[in-house]
Formats: sequence, C-alpha cells, structure tokens
Amino acid sequence: MIPLKQIIEKTDTRAGRTFDFAIQILILFSLLTFSLETMPALSKTERYWLHISEVVTVAIFTIEYCLRVWVANRKRAFVFSFFGIIDLLAILPFYFSTGLDLRSLRALRMIRLVRILKLVRYSAAMQRFARAITLAKEEMLLFVFIAFLLLFLAAAGIYQCEHEAQPEKFRSIFDGLWWAVCSLTTVGYGDVYPITVGGRLFTFFLLLIGLGIVAVPSGIIASALTSVREYEDRQRIESEKLV
Repeated sequence: MIPLKQIIEKTDTRAGRTFDFAIQILILFSLLTFSLETMPALSKTERYWLHISEVVTVAIFTIEYCLRVWVANRKRAFVFSFFGIIDLLAILPFYFSTGLDLRSLRALRMIRLVRILKLVRYSAAMQRFARAITLAKEEMLLFVFIAFLLLFLAAAGIYQCEHEAQPEKFRSIFDGLWWAVCSLTTVGYGDVYPITVGGRLFTFFLLLIGLGIVAVPSGIIASALTSVREYEDRQRIESEKLV
C-alpha cells in the first residue's frame, strides 16, 4: 500500500505519476471551460453544463488542496508557500461568488487564471528553469540595473540630439524614454524617430547595443540551465552508483 503522502508529493511511483497527470488534465480542462464561458450567445443549457463542470473541478481542487495541507510535514509553511498560495487562489474566487449577492466581487473570478501557474508544480522542465533563474539571479539583477542605466543614457542622449529639431516629440528626457525603450528592445514602432544626423548616428550605435540587450539574458539563462542539467545528471549518476 503506497502512502498517500508519497502519491501526492512524489512522482517516483506509478500512482504518483497518475495523480500528477490527472491534475494536469483537470487544470487544462478548467482553463478551457473558463475560456468557453467568455464566448457570447451561449445557450442556457451550455451555461448550465459549464457551471456544473466548474463546480466539479473546484470540488476536486479543494480536495487536492486539503490533502496537500494534511500530508505536509510543516502545514503552516505549506499554506504560506508559493504553491500553497497559488492552490488556494485557484479555488477561493468560486466560493466568493456564490451564496450571498456579491456580484461586485466577480472581478475576483479573474484570479481563476492563476490556475495556469499550478502547471509549474507538475513540470520538471519548469522547475529546472526556476532553479536556473535562482542560480543566475545575481547576474540578472546586474543586467537589469545596467539595462535601466542604458535606458536613461539613451533617453538623455536622444533628447540632446533631437530636442531642438523636434521640440514637440522630445519635450523632455521622459519623452525620450519611450523612444529609448523601443530602440533598445529593437521593436521600433516608428511613431518617434530621429531626423538629425547626430540623432541618427546615435540611434545606429544604440541599436547595436540593443541587440546585446536582447541577447545577454538569453545567454545567462542558457548557461544557468546547462549548469542545472549537469548537476542533475551528476546526482542521477551518483544515485545509480549507490543502487
């Protein structure tokens, strides 16, 4: 007899993998029904069955949440953990929108979209990505700081180059920030663009920097993912040797 805790929290057994797969299917089903509810001209029968499916899925999610709290070694820590809060937010809006006339709280139903975050729990690749982000957080923070610094310098530079030629478009450095964001991210909407020689030269060099701005975080995350993968491979090899 496999312990309930192992089925719910682990995926090293067939029962645990089946439980995880069933929850994943239910999450996708709930997101599908939520999307169908937004369609216009639904009949009363269709809305009735969508409501029934909502009741059933919320009931199962509620049971799942209670079981997770029950089998958790540190129940309080689980309730206030990231996944604990996500699981709770996935069911609370349903209970808030029933019973009393709380139609003003229907905006809380949008929180049902949080259910998609529950998929993170059941994906090894997503968990690996999260560990990679944690591993590279210092580099990412440094990159974000440098990116904001470059944005300011770009906004100040284009203001100096284009203010006199286009005073209505580059009234201040704050107006230059929109142009700087579009240029550094290489989006280039074209609603604001330089017309002076100095401004165009400045933009040319800035676009070259913008290519690096887009590429740097990809390289950092890719390197971190490689490190996480290598660590997991070493752990698996060591565990196989022990067996």
